[in-house]
Amino acid sequence: MINEALLLKLRSQSESGSLAERSEIDENSKWDVTHIYCDDTSWEEEFARIQESIVGYDRFRGKISTDKNILTECIKFDEEVSITLEKLYLYIMLNRDSDLRVNKYQGMSDRIKNLHSTAASKSSFILPELIVTPDEIIQEALTSGLNGYEHFFDDIKRKKQFTLSEKEEMIMALSSTITGGAYEVFSIFSDADMKFPVVLDEEGNETEMSHGRFYAALYSKDNAFRERAYKSFYAPFKIYANTFSAIFNNNLKGKIFNSKVRGFDSSLEAALHSNNIPVEVYDNLIETVNNNLTPMHRWAEIKRKRLGKDFIHPYDSYVTIFDNIEVKKYSWDEAKKLVVDSLQLMGDEYLKALNTAFDNRWIDVHETAGKRSGAYSSGCTYGTHPYVLMNFTGMLNDVFTLAHEMGHNMHSWFTGENQPPVYADYSIFLAEVASTFNESLLLEHLIRLSESKEEKLMLMEKFLNNVTATFYRQTMFAEYEKMAYESLESGKPLTATELKTAYKDVYAKYWGPAMFIDEEEEYTWARIPHFYYNFYVYQYATGMAASEALVNCVKNEGQPAVDRYLQFLKSGKSKYSIEILKNAGVDMTAPDAITAVIKKMERVLNEMESLL
Repeated sequence: MINEALLLKLRSQSESGSLAERSEIDENSKWDVTHIYCDDTSWEEEFARIQESIVGYDRFRGKISTDKNILTECIKFDEEVSITLEKLYLYIMLNRDSDLRVNKYQGMSDRIKNLHSTAASKSSFILPELIVTPDEIIQEALTSGLNGYEHFFDDIKRKKQFTLSEKEEMIMALSSTITGGAYEVFSIFSDADMKFPVVLDEEGNETEMSHGRFYAALYSKDNAFRERAYKSFYAPFKIYANTFSAIFNNNLKGKIFNSKVRGFDSSLEAALHSNNIPVEVYDNLIETVNNNLTPMHRWAEIKRKRLGKDFIHPYDSYVTIFDNIEVKKYSWDEAKKLVVDSLQLMGDEYLKALNTAFDNRWIDVHETAGKRSGAYSSGCTYGTHPYVLMNFTGMLNDVFTLAHEMGHNMHSWFTGENQPPVYADYSIFLAEVASTFNESLLLEHLIRLSESKEEKLMLMEKFLNNVTATFYRQTMFAEYEKMAYESLESGKPLTATELKTAYKDVYAKYWGPAMFIDEEEEYTWARIPHFYYNFYVYQYATGMAASEALVNCVKNEGQPAVDRYLQFLKSGKSKYSIEILKNAGVDMTAPDAITAVIKKMERVLNEMESLL
């Protein structure tokens, strides 16, 4: 364990602007990549072996639909290649992210990506051939070497009706560079080419606005600075509104083209099809949230009163409503203990796996020179355990980040331990459930431990801001995105004027009468990259809703619900996501699955108003 003296040293270096070198950090606070390969030489040997064996795909081409043994051998061969490539990449990714200044691992990363691309090209015949493989051949394979692969083949069969002929698929592949280029144009223009104005910061110094500085400014207690930063940030989006409208429309038209060519009823149906998510799940989220906007309006009114304003503005959305809140610092050991203690109700099996991760160097803890910023869990890599990257500084947000990433980590661990390679992963639709589940339990634990009214209020505010950003705001985005697609699909124009008006309307509906909508906010549609991700954002809201529903199950039912939750973590892709959640106790097609987080928000609002 890292001692307090080293922690103080790290904090001191961070405050002075210099970061510790990796060699100065205790080994126990760094991840141990030898769990994957013992050294770079072993990695090179494995790389050479799999590079040579990839040519083996050629012996299966054109044959897997004719013989059960060839089919079985091809699937197993493809699995072995995929597993090895994932392990090779994981080893390099962890070494590279430990210190991005080391060119060696940058080069090795490029090599494994190229090899992965080669393997994908070599194996591209498999899915088209599986789609036309006779049912009797598949059944013969299922009763012999591919026992347990029923769901795998059912999923392929499900996609068959939307799969085109070989020639048509080739045309679709070639057209993807045209139909899918809008996001690249948006990203380059917004992040690289577009220039933001200079603004006076809190100390009166001139500073050029940027994406990062904009988000930081929203938390400033200086109201005048928040407003200046907000209006400066939006200035270029207003100037180039017609350009962004053209890019946005081209993105939608590309997705609409793909959905129509494949025979889907809508772009929404096409986007949800890959994970077999019913359209009613998307619609249920929007309808249920629209029927329960009162808590969001209450929160806006509390903010208005506490900030002493006639109306709040969009740039007031995240600023704290409390003054002089003491900022606590936590040691790494304190953070781990808080996370473990908050998860006690999950039982021995979960806690044993969690402590195994903490005690066996699955986590890279501290920020060091050259290390990748942020945090992540590496996900499922069959044959080895998942890893977690942290940049722990001792702030409360770092404790929540630890709980969040360990939720992902445990999901990946239990999946990998309990599923064969074909199912040893989970969908994006399920990805945020386990992480936000842990955050919810940690928040409740910290509120119970809070030593003052002020500390409890600060924690409540954190929860309410999370619900605002992750649940209500993402649902608002999902509703707006659906509106935009439906407008184009029905032949209605989507100029900058229509996009502005529609966004203002939906924003006003979600925030209620306490919010004054500045003209700048009407251009938010122009700056959100997630609108180019094809109906992605709703999953943030459904993930948080599902996790709160599961937390309620565990708290109310005890061990039976814990067992169901553990089975959820172990299920991987062995069933469809909706079915996995239903088995855990949450039906995402029903309003009750959505209202759990809303009811919790109401309880927190009631207690906050009582304390205030």
